[in-house]
Amino acid sequence: MSHKSLTLFRIIKNGTINFTRSLSLAAAAMAVMAVTLTIVLFSIIVSATFNNTIAQISSKINVSVYLNDSVSAQQAENLVVKLEKLPNVKSAAYISKDEALAEYESENSGNKTLLEAISETDNPLPASIQILPRNINQIQGIKNFLEEPQYVTLQDPQAGVSYSGDRKLAIDKIAHATTTIREAGFGAVILFAVVSVLIIFNTIRMAIFNRRDEISIMRLLGATTSYIRGPFVVEGIIYGVITALFSVLAIDILFAGSASTLQASSLGLLDIGYADQFFRSHFWILLTGQLAIGILIGAASSVIATKRYLKFKTAK
Repeated sequence: MSHKSLTLFRIIKNGTINFTRSLSLAAAAMAVMAVTLTIVLFSIIVSATFNNTIAQISSKINVSVYLNDSVSAQQAENLVVKLEKLPNVKSAAYISKDEALAEYESENSGNKTLLEAISETDNPLPASIQILPRNINQIQGIKNFLEEPQYVTLQDPQAGVSYSGDRKLAIDKIAHATTTIREAGFGAVILFAVVSVLIIFNTIRMAIFNRRDEISIMRLLGATTSYIRGPFVVEGIIYGVITALFSVLAIDILFAGSASTLQASSLGLLDIGYADQFFRSHFWILLTGQLAIGILIGAASSVIATKRYLKFKTAK
C-alpha cells in the first residue's frame, strides 16, 4: 500500500472512530440535518407535484375575447395571428357564432328548457377567440394588449374579455398561491440548511476542544494540516450520509403511509398519487442528490470549523 493510500485509510479510520466516540454530540447535529434534508427532498417532490397540478389547471384556464357581430372572420383571424405572436400566448383559436352555438347545444344536450329557449331566437352567442396562456401569472399582459384602441373596437361592449370580475379574481388567487408556496418552500430549505451548518459547525468545534491535547501532540509530531483536519471532515461526511439515507427513508414511509391511510389520490392541490409516482420513478436520482447535499453540508461545516478554530494555515 502506497504512503498516500495508507494516509487516506488512517484518516477515514480515525474519522469513523471519532464519530462513534462522539455519538451524543452528533445526535443533535444529525437530527437537525435530517430535518433539513427531509424538507429539501419533500420540497422537491411537492414542487414537481405542484407544477404538474398547476400545468393541468393552467391547461383549462383560457381567456375569451368576445367579438362584435360586425367583425368578419378575416378580421378575427388577423387578431389570432397577432395574439399568437405574444410571448405568453400558447395558442389562440377563432370560434365562430355557429361553432359557439353548436358547442352550447352539446354542453346542454340534457337540458331541454335551455335548448328550446335558444332555438326560439336568432343565435345570440357572440363569436370569440379562445386564448390559452403559457403562464397564468402573466395574463394581465394579454389583457393589456387587447385593451389597445384598435382591438377594443372589435370586442363586444357587454362581454369584452373574460379575464375580469370574479374570474380574474379566481385566476389571480391561483397564480398568487403558486408563487407563495414556491417561495415559502425555498425559504424553509435555506433556513434549515443554515441551521444545520451552524449546529454541525458547533459539534465539530466541541469535538476539536475535547481532543485538543491529542491534536497538539499530533502537531508536535509533525502531522500535516490535512492529516489533522481529515478525520473531522470524514466525521462530517458520515453525518451527511446517514441523514441523507434517513431523509429518503422518512419520505418513503410518509408517502406509503399517506397513500394507505388517506386512501385518496390527492389532498387539496397535492396529488399524493403523482407525488408517490414521482418519488418512485426518480428514486435513484433523488437518493444521489440527497447524498451529495448531505456530504456537501457535512464536509463544508467541518472544513469551516477546523479552519477557524484550529487556526490552520491555508498551505500544507
